[in-house]
Amino acid sequence: MDLKGRNFLTLKDFTPDEIEYLLELAAKLKADKKKGITGNSLKGKNIALIFEKPSTRTRCAFTIGCIDEGGHPEYLGKDDIQLGHKESVEDTARVLGRMFDGIEFRGFKHENVEKLAKYSGVPVWNGLTDDYHPTQILADFLTLKEQFGKLKGLNFVFAGDGRNNMGNSLMIGCSKMGVNFTCLAPKSLWPKEELIELCKGYAEESGAKLTFTEDVDEGVKGADCIYTDVWVSMGEEEKSAERMAILRPYQVNKEMLAKTGKDSTIVMHCLPAVKGNEITEDVFEENADVIFDEAENRMHTIKAVMVATLGEQA
Repeated sequence: MDLKGRNFLTLKDFTPDEIEYLLELAAKLKADKKKGITGNSLKGKNIALIFEKPSTRTRCAFTIGCIDEGGHPEYLGKDDIQLGHKESVEDTARVLGRMFDGIEFRGFKHENVEKLAKYSGVPVWNGLTDDYHPTQILADFLTLKEQFGKLKGLNFVFAGDGRNNMGNSLMIGCSKMGVNFTCLAPKSLWPKEELIELCKGYAEESGAKLTFTEDVDEGVKGADCIYTDVWVSMGEEEKSAERMAILRPYQVNKEMLAKTGKDSTIVMHCLPAVKGNEITEDVFEENADVIFDEAENRMHTIKAVMVATLGEQA
C-alpha cells in the first residue's frame, strides 16, 4: 500500500485498510527491532520535531524511530523557533519545508498542524493537538491486537473526559475499525455532536456500535478494555477542581472492573497517569504490563508512520 507523501493529522483521513496496513507494518518493525534488526528507509532524511507541549513518549518515539531507520531528528522546542510568535506558522512551514524532509508537531491548536501540512510541502505528523492524538491510537490498537488477536468486535470503554483529544481520537479509530465504543462520561464531557455524527457514519460501515452513557453499570458491562486518561488536560489546569468533582464516579477501580462481568477485561492508559484520580494505584499496577506495552508501542507505530509516508523501502 502506498502512503508516500501523506500527512498524518487525524485518523479521519485514513481508511480502515490503511490503518490496518500501518498496524501490520508496526508489528513487523517491532518484531525486527526485537531481533536487533533496524532499517535505513529514512537514510539521508532530516526530520523536524516541533514541541510546543512537553512530552516523554512522543518525543522519545519520534527520535528513536527516526534514528533506527537512519534519519536525523532535530528537536525544536517552543523557545527554539518563532512558530506563530515573531513569524507566522505559514512562513515557518515554508522555511522548514525547504530544509527538512518531514515535520512532527505537538502543540495546542489543531489548525497549526494543518497549516504546517498545507504550506511545508513535506509530510507532517500530528504528535498531539488539543483535538486529536492519532499516533496514540495506533499504539493502542497494536496493543489490543497483541492482547486479543483482533480489533473487530471488541467492546472498548473510554471512561473520563470524553471530549478531550483521546476521547475524540479513540471514537474515530474504534468506529472505523469495527470496535464497539462506549463513552462513559458526564454528559457535559461527551464529544461534540458533529464528531459523533461523523463517527456514526464510520460505525455503520464497519459494524461498530457507539454508546454514550453516564451510567457506570451500563457502560462497563461486557467490556474487553477500559481505557482512561488524565482528568485535566494540558492547558486546562484552571478547571482542575471542577473536573475532579464531576469525574470522581468514573475512576477506574476494582469496583468498576467487577461490573464488567468478565475476568479478562484489561485496563489501558495513555500516560502520564495521576494515580488516585482517574485510576487507582492497585488497578494500574495490575495492568502495568499492558500499559507499558502500550507506551512502548508508541515507538513502533510512530516509526511505521514515518516509514510509510517518507521512507524509501516501505
